[in-house]
Amino acid sequence: MKEPIIPIFYACDDNFVKFTVVSMHSLIRNASRKYRYILHILYTDISDPMKEIVYNLADDNFEIRFVDVSDYLQSISDKLPLRDYYSKTTYYRLFIAEMFPQYSKALYLDSDTVILGDVSQLYLTDIRDAYLGACHEQVMVQTKEFGTYVEKVVGVSRYNFFNAGMMLINCEQFRLHFVLDKFIDYLHYYNFVVTQDEDYLNLICKDHVYWLDQRWNTETFGEIPYPLDQAKMIHYIMVNKPWHYEYCICGEYFWKYAKETVFYEELLAMQRSYSSAEKARDAQSSENLIKLAVTEIHREDNFMNRINQDKRDQDRVNILNKIEQYEREGRFDEDVENDPPGRMLMPDEIEYVRKTKAEKLKTKMAFKMAHKFIDQLVEEKKFIVKEFKGIENFKSLECGAVITCNHFNAFDSFAIQLAYEAAEQPDRSFWRVIREGNYTSFPGFYGFLMRHCNTLPLSSNPVTMKKFYKGVTELITNGDYVLFYPEQSMWWNYRKPKPLKRGAFQCAARAAAPVLPCFITMKDSDVMGEDGFYVQEYTIHVSPPIFPEKDLSLRQQAESMMKKNYEAWKEIYETEYHIPLSYNTAPEHMEQLKGFVTEIEE
Repeated sequence: MKEPIIPIFYACDDNFVKFTVVSMHSLIRNASRKYRYILHILYTDISDPMKEIVYNLADDNFEIRFVDVSDYLQSISDKLPLRDYYSKTTYYRLFIAEMFPQYSKALYLDSDTVILGDVSQLYLTDIRDAYLGACHEQVMVQTKEFGTYVEKVVGVSRYNFFNAGMMLINCEQFRLHFVLDKFIDYLHYYNFVVTQDEDYLNLICKDHVYWLDQRWNTETFGEIPYPLDQAKMIHYIMVNKPWHYEYCICGEYFWKYAKETVFYEELLAMQRSYSSAEKARDAQSSENLIKLAVTEIHREDNFMNRINQDKRDQDRVNILNKIEQYEREGRFDEDVENDPPGRMLMPDEIEYVRKTKAEKLKTKMAFKMAHKFIDQLVEEKKFIVKEFKGIENFKSLECGAVITCNHFNAFDSFAIQLAYEAAEQPDRSFWRVIREGNYTSFPGFYGFLMRHCNTLPLSSNPVTMKKFYKGVTELITNGDYVLFYPEQSMWWNYRKPKPLKRGAFQCAARAAAPVLPCFITMKDSDVMGEDGFYVQEYTIHVSPPIFPEKDLSLRQQAESMMKKNYEAWKEIYETEYHIPLSYNTAPEHMEQLKGFVTEIEE
């Protein structure tokens, strides 16, 4: 089998070629000789003598090509707003997928890097259908002002903002999802001024990033969370340049390779001549960038504020603001949306288990209607289930169980229904616990589904609740599955697991049955909903079942299973989103959260 050719891209001008040469030299020194590489340098103004120096780096494994992007920029100039793109070489990385249709994947590297690892290993990483592979931007993670900026202005979590100085670009996905066109559209809509093209890229690629090992982009900034000898690439970001500062962090790696190039003496002279005034200017520029980020945060017409005003349904925006408020106040078990006024469900109005023939017929009809409804949503891409993970845990159950799930959408129970169907267990029925008002007072089509799709309504009437508990225990004992929402509230598109209530786990303990923790993660699709928000793509995670510990009391069994359930959800959340789970609850409201979280973390 013929080994693949690995395309690698740099972008620079005549002034920056010398640093590109050091980076390329380090790359060539450490790359596997098993492959052929094509090193492309995108430019608009590089002299022939400089080109000759770069060409001298080529050998049997490495071909070097200079690609003048002037003609391409001219061809799309009518689409671009008036900005000095010819001098902003970092923007050229946006053009790679369109300019090179022969490539399905390409590696982009900034010139202020030193590559210590084998780039073939990086390139051959399977990033699946992600738009690109990248590493977390440590400036956003470690600097409060920049982290707040990307969250409040760009609309991307500080923990999921990537550094664009090393990108493994999925060219096919860039073309398929019109990344360049989206970039140009956003250029006309808003001028990001803090990290500029990096802001646009993070906005466009949000939730479509494959997170690579951070060692492939070791930034010379803040705390480095691993020994430096494990770094596979050093990235001299911001003003931290070894050719300016004698004691630059990780500078020894740069000079190791610079010494082996024709530019060594010139680079040393550049460092020696770097004046105090220039260093003061660097310090001031860093302070100015922080001030600029703060200014953007407080702008009434910043990007996220403008999006909220221009494109997004105001009711949805109000709900998101309410969620932020409730999290701050520790009100996790309260719904943020106003359900129809409910009435009390009386014991003589419902039989939880023993249904009449008429009720069974309505149930059959309701499931048929519900499936048709969901199938239509799926076809119209208003409801997107991307994949099931851990479905074998569903299939392995040999008894009835309590299923738990996070609650963030009125239709999320149908996602769990699809997981149940994918598990192919026709001898077991699937039931879902719902709120009292949804059963007694929900009107029309949705009300019919609420009352007849194997629903088990809660009740504010104690006698009705006795029937509820008895019915749930009987169903589980008979081998059926019962879906609970132990968070006890629905927060629209809220991604974090909320603190849990004990009720679901008490039901499992009473029935001597396991709990099957399910947690749904989501990411933005490329489908814009009618409300101005992207439709979410769901991944249903099914964790291994949690069995009650028989030597404990029923209460202790419930608490133990609740703790393990939360731990399973927390692990999925942190693994899938690459974000440490934390709540923005204000200190004065922490008492409501403290007991639960402390209990879970002990």
